[in-house]
Amino acid sequence: MNLSFCHKLTTETWSSCLETKIPLLVYEFIPNGNLFEYLHQQNEDFPMAWDIRLRIATEVAGALFYLHSAASQPIYHKNIKSTNILLDEKYRAKVADFGTSRMISSYVTHLTTVVQGTFGYLDPEYFQTSQFTEKSDVYSFGVVLVELLTGKKPIILLSSEEAKSLASYFITCVEQDCVFDIIDERVMKEGEKNHIMEVVNLANKCLKLNGKR
Repeated sequence: MNLSFCHKLTTETWSSCLETKIPLLVYEFIPNGNLFEYLHQQNEDFPMAWDIRLRIATEVAGALFYLHSAASQPIYHKNIKSTNILLDEKYRAKVADFGTSRMISSYVTHLTTVVQGTFGYLDPEYFQTSQFTEKSDVYSFGVVLVELLTGKKPIILLSSEEAKSLASYFITCVEQDCVFDIIDERVMKEGEKNHIMEVVNLANKCLKLNGKR
């Protein structure tokens, strides 16, 4: 296909092809899948080191900053989760899947919508009020941070009959001062405790039940 009429819309991410009557999305080829696969189905030949986890977290945070604060109009992603964070050939993070995203006016503080999202990443405040804010994206980012810290999936099985969200389990561990018991062994081995604790505290702030906090 001749892609000479494709118009680049975002840097190295995707383009809208206007060659046909129905526009097509042409995505950058992403050879290393998504963060969920990389984190929870780890490749022994290229394990997920602590410095890579930190870089991915920083890149996702940068993408959210752009959407919320630097774009010409603020954008709520509305579906931040590890399966929507793609990894290129150098394992750089690319936030993807804008199917539920909404562009809003700068003076708007929230969107009132039918609750949509993925259990485990869903902002409890949004779930209760149906009001989605930029802080709802921040909550979901907090869950991704905890995934990176612990290597655990967003829903964990405590027993054969009991499942719990990773976010609430993490918060309980922080409150009971036993959070290092659930940090991934590789993180504990490679990271300095004070650096790990900084990320723990950041994740804990992202997961505050009150968005204003």
